[in-house]
Amino acid sequence: MQLQICAAFAILAISFIGILLLNINLEDIKEPAQLMYGIVLDAGSTHTSIYIYKWPADKQNGTGIVSQHSECHVKGDGISSYAGVKGGAARSLEECMGKAVQDIPKSRHKLTPVYLGATAGMRLLNISKPKESKEVLKEVGDKLKTYPFSFKGATILSGQEEGAYGWVTVNYLLEKFIKYGFVGQWRSPGRDTVGALDFGGASTQITFVTKQTVENKGNLMELRLYGQDYQIYTQSFLCYGRDQMLLRLLAHLITTQGSDSSIVHPCYPADHSHSIKLGSVFDTPCNKRQTPYKPDDDLRIKGTGNYNHCLGNVTRLFSFNNCSYSKCSFGGVFQPNITGNFMAFSAFFYTHLFLQNAAGITITSPADLEDATRVVCNMSFQEMQNNFPDEGNHLRDYCADSILLRVLLIDGYGFSDLSFPHISFQGKAEDNSVGWSLGYMLSLSNMLPAENVLLRKALRTDAWRAVTFLFSALLIASGLFLLRSYQRNATQLCCF
Repeated sequence: MQLQICAAFAILAISFIGILLLNINLEDIKEPAQLMYGIVLDAGSTHTSIYIYKWPADKQNGTGIVSQHSECHVKGDGISSYAGVKGGAARSLEECMGKAVQDIPKSRHKLTPVYLGATAGMRLLNISKPKESKEVLKEVGDKLKTYPFSFKGATILSGQEEGAYGWVTVNYLLEKFIKYGFVGQWRSPGRDTVGALDFGGASTQITFVTKQTVENKGNLMELRLYGQDYQIYTQSFLCYGRDQMLLRLLAHLITTQGSDSSIVHPCYPADHSHSIKLGSVFDTPCNKRQTPYKPDDDLRIKGTGNYNHCLGNVTRLFSFNNCSYSKCSFGGVFQPNITGNFMAFSAFFYTHLFLQNAAGITITSPADLEDATRVVCNMSFQEMQNNFPDEGNHLRDYCADSILLRVLLIDGYGFSDLSFPHISFQGKAEDNSVGWSLGYMLSLSNMLPAENVLLRKALRTDAWRAVTFLFSALLIASGLFLLRSYQRNATQLCCF
């Protein structure tokens, strides 16, 4: 009888423990979220790059925690260069898009959005040849639809959008929006943001947060990221990108020297000369030829390597007059006072890097920038080739590039002895390429549906320990009770 009672007691105890396990001090535990992927095609003026991004499906405050998964640089020129060449722009994307198919897990293909954003090169083509611009966009769009992803569109970004998305990229990589804390949670660090300086092939952008009144509302953009609202000043200057500025400089020299056959170039090294087709100078909306010319004629260019003459000619490509606002940068464009830290990337970074290497100094002030630029402009082409054999034809343009950087930053945007040291020149940050595409993906991820987070019920650690101890104690007590009952029954049997 006692044995039966003990067995019943043990069953009741185990049942009680089971109830505790199901109901005592439960908390929700998140299972690891699935990864989402996104593809952004950065269709620039000189080349196209394809970036694959990834982020957890459970987003933070409406915006994905995005990191760069991989990148691929398309061979050849930008898609705008294929205007009039049927199928050329589409074919140029095949190799990199094939790699994207391999890089992204097959199970996520249909859920992966693809966006193509074209920048200043296509903006210029849309101005000069709008029909061909539409044909190129349709062609690449139709091509992207053939891949097993979710094609979301091919569009031409405005200059303001390009600047704003570049600003988002910079501040995301510097963890100004959100940071992974020691407690294992993402949190907003509440830090001041950093301005963005972009120097592309056909345009240049400046973007930063300002407390001043933005007098031109076209320069004001509002963004919401990680639960925070931001108001930024942004301005894009079309035709002021590196490649277009070099072409504008050539056109200016042709006009001022009055010759279509030969000119001297104060920004080229003194021992360098070469020939180009005249049409390559004026085949852009940024250069307006006032008189007829023969595009197939050769133009002979001989360098003189003169810093002062180069600076004078480059400066004439800017207009610092006729400002209708309280303050302007150049071209009559409103700009508030420079405040805070900045990151300069794209051609700013590469030019600055070459300047420091060539001059052998660390550039931390406008005076350092001028000294380094003079060193580069005084170097012979042979000296450049000996010291930098991998740079190729870029060498002849580094004097002009350096002066463009100086005029833009100092004379144009207004960086001074106090503010210039606050510029950080970078090409990559945390293995991510710095540009507008990551910011584009971050902003667009607000529109992507977040997957339901998988939940399971689990005991907290302290509750589990308590229940385990109680279960063990009851189990031992039941065992002892059973043993004593068994011994007592055995003794009684012996007595009979």
